[in-house]
Amino acid sequence: MTKSIYISGLEANSGKSLVSVGIVDTLLKRTGTVGYFKPIILDTQEKDDNITLVLGMVNSKQTYDESFSFQASEMSDLLEEGKFERVIERIIVDYKNLEKKHDVVLIEGTDFVGENSHFEFEINARIAQNIGAPVLLIGNGKDKKPKELARQLHIALDQFEEFNCEVIGTIVNKVKEDDTDDYLSMLREKLGGTGKKKLFSAIPQIPTLSAPMLSEVAETLKAQVLFGEEELNQKQMHRVSIAAMQLKNYLEFMSEGCVVVTPADRLDIILGTLQANQSKNYPSISGIVLTGIHDVDAVVINLLEGLKRTVPILKVKTNTFNTALALDSIVPKLKLEYRTKFNAAIREFNSHVDVDYLIKKFTNFKTDVLTPKMFRYRIMEMATANKKHIVLPEGEDDRILKATEILSRDGVVKVTLLGNSKTITEKIINSGLAIDLEKVAIINPSEYVKFDQYLETLYEARKHKNVTRKIAEDLMRDVSYFGTMMVFSGDADGMVSGAVHTTQHTIRPALQFVKTKPNVNVVSSVFFMCLEHKVLVYGDCAVNPNPTAAQLAEIAISSAQTANNFGLEPKVAMLSYSSGESGKGEEVEKVREATKLVKASNPNLLIEGPIQYDAAVDLQVGQKKMPNSLVAGKANVLIFPDLNTGNNTYKAVQRETGALAIGPVLQGLNKPINDLSRGCTVDDIVNTVIITAVQAQED
Repeated sequence: MTKSIYISGLEANSGKSLVSVGIVDTLLKRTGTVGYFKPIILDTQEKDDNITLVLGMVNSKQTYDESFSFQASEMSDLLEEGKFERVIERIIVDYKNLEKKHDVVLIEGTDFVGENSHFEFEINARIAQNIGAPVLLIGNGKDKKPKELARQLHIALDQFEEFNCEVIGTIVNKVKEDDTDDYLSMLREKLGGTGKKKLFSAIPQIPTLSAPMLSEVAETLKAQVLFGEEELNQKQMHRVSIAAMQLKNYLEFMSEGCVVVTPADRLDIILGTLQANQSKNYPSISGIVLTGIHDVDAVVINLLEGLKRTVPILKVKTNTFNTALALDSIVPKLKLEYRTKFNAAIREFNSHVDVDYLIKKFTNFKTDVLTPKMFRYRIMEMATANKKHIVLPEGEDDRILKATEILSRDGVVKVTLLGNSKTITEKIINSGLAIDLEKVAIINPSEYVKFDQYLETLYEARKHKNVTRKIAEDLMRDVSYFGTMMVFSGDADGMVSGAVHTTQHTIRPALQFVKTKPNVNVVSSVFFMCLEHKVLVYGDCAVNPNPTAAQLAEIAISSAQTANNFGLEPKVAMLSYSSGESGKGEEVEKVREATKLVKASNPNLLIEGPIQYDAAVDLQVGQKKMPNSLVAGKANVLIFPDLNTGNNTYKAVQRETGALAIGPVLQGLNKPINDLSRGCTVDDIVNTVIITAVQAQED
């Protein structure tokens, strides 16, 4: 069932955008698709900032026009005509259209700006009531004492509860760092009540979130940007500093991150502050605003252009006093392109809000859909929670080294690279890769302290196959054999190879002495197919050319277990060219027999077969062709009848839809050994290593 939450501020600039960003970021990592709905927006020629921000985060096909119902003036006209019910009716229709397309919808209330602000509590309460969404109240603690804010919140709480809306909690923004405990105590005392437990959180005001970006300064002042346009979205104005005195007197008033406001003809201030900005004895400024009707002299421009390092310099026509007033009136916004501020908002939200409790208040997160973002988040979390040691035999490959940089930086796994130590080290240095060689091991197989021990182990394991010690020694110098032996001997938890070597070269050593798990006769593979809004498991598209019915059944069982291990509740479709009992022929009978074998050995596994691909993944088609099936239209594990069908299908889907195919992930081996495509990207390597690390946790 689709869930929603309605966030409503108590006044203008209450910080709803920070809360929206925090909730959306959390939902994207934990649930399926996320929709965003702001029923009423302000009249503006530009697009609503919060809609643009959230739609950029969710990266869905939801359009801007789908994200709201009315502009404020349009709603006001209907209210004056006594047509408020028409407003509600349209909002419900627009919301329901979004609800059909998303697993969770975040609804953001009005902005409390304009002639209707005095009764916007009622408007928000009526919308939340008719949509049936729980409410999260957002307060602004700036320049307010805890008791004052508690009274304001209590009025809002009464208003919403009057309309039978469930208020699940309150988040107060912009409070002083030292006052957070006082705010929380007051909220619990005044608003806790008896009934259901509520969430109470207080987020302190921090400079990064409260300071406008220089791009906002330029936009507000309608300024001409003389220098530093590329830095406008990186630098922030933490204070306005008017420079009207002599330079020697002014310098002591400079402060970190200030914007210097001075007349355009004050060459001494311009050059002096720029020089001070480069001096370790003075704070760094964020920018300079030149004021007045006079243009900046060409000589000054020429001089500034010759400087090696400067800061953003803006020019306005207004005088210094009015310019400073305009700067003080800027209300900072949160935008996706303001990366420092955006990341800080998410960090502060996660630090001060019990996100687990909040999410559980309005959704149980039980969904049949696992999105690529959620899948990536989940496997990263799993790998990080129990770090494993993965060996990469192709350590001299540039892609492997770049992937190692990412993996070591993120601290997901411990990595060992195999190859010539000197060559690898030189490549790392020459490429400027940030790989900490204290944390990443580099091993030249023939020089490794356990080389002779590995050689003897291989000899004993393969001497019955006429492998001599000399042959064993030659094999052990091969990085694939050496890496596999590290895993076999417990000196590494898993191996990923294939960026340079063939699939056969990668998995042959594993088949020779790592071998299969107990009661497993078939080594097979799956691809995790990350489509736009869901992840499917395809098996077997890489190893077994023409499996028998018994082998196909085993592949299905292994694939279902792999899906389950990675957080996907398996619904297995045994694919064929016909669905149900209609088809005849050797190939469809093989699939039918394989399905019976799986059901006999795993009666609790949801499985359907034979079934066509469209009936397996499309709910309408599935219900039409197999109306009584629990899998048809909902399948997430798709088992192909042979390698030809599977390999071509996964490649066709990958190319035509832009899906990310992670794999092949081998299954059935005693230890995790995984293969790469020789055309793999750095992201492919990173994903496969993480998958391998999670597989290693099963031991």
